[in-house]
Amino acid sequence: MLNTLRPAVVMVILFTALTGLAYPLAVTGIAGLVFPAAAGGGLVRDAGGRIVGAALIGQAFAAPQYFHPRPSAAGTGYDASNSAGSNMGPLNPKLAERMASDAAALRKAAPGAEIPADAVAASGSGLDPEISPQFAALQTPRVAAARAMSTSAVRALVLAHTKGRLFGFMGQPRVNVLMLNLALDAASHPGPGR
Repeated sequence: MLNTLRPAVVMVILFTALTGLAYPLAVTGIAGLVFPAAAGGGLVRDAGGRIVGAALIGQAFAAPQYFHPRPSAAGTGYDASNSAGSNMGPLNPKLAERMASDAAALRKAAPGAEIPADAVAASGSGLDPEISPQFAALQTPRVAAARAMSTSAVRALVLAHTKGRLFGFMGQPRVNVLMLNLALDAASHPGPGR
């Protein structure tokens, strides 16, 4: 029995070392060399070197002078330690009620506007840092009014921060909310909020 058990134990130890230690360390090391900013979390710093957010992780913005991200089901909302979707199916009454409420609030703020899906639907992780250009366009009048800026100036910032499809064909155009809000802060100084 010992002759049969010994190879099994050796294989478990060997593959644990390979797949549980060596492989993750190698992938982490290569990622740190090839993509240092992304591997470090995409941290964004202000002029003084203070970390103001992460370009790869969505954050909650609620003040009217900022663009708001899509809804989040991560914890109480944008809780990076509790990243997850709501796991509610499309026929779940609670999900339908929440989405209808969000859509009604958006319609009240922008009568007659078409509501994009990402304005009412949370992402799978609940931490999506980007919104669609359509959702940004829906919020542009509110942000411009709150900052006493022209709508065309805010629209130009949205356009400047809109990224196209990856490699020209993958995914959808998108706008990073944190980077856009930081550009707005640089263009105007509205005071505290967030």
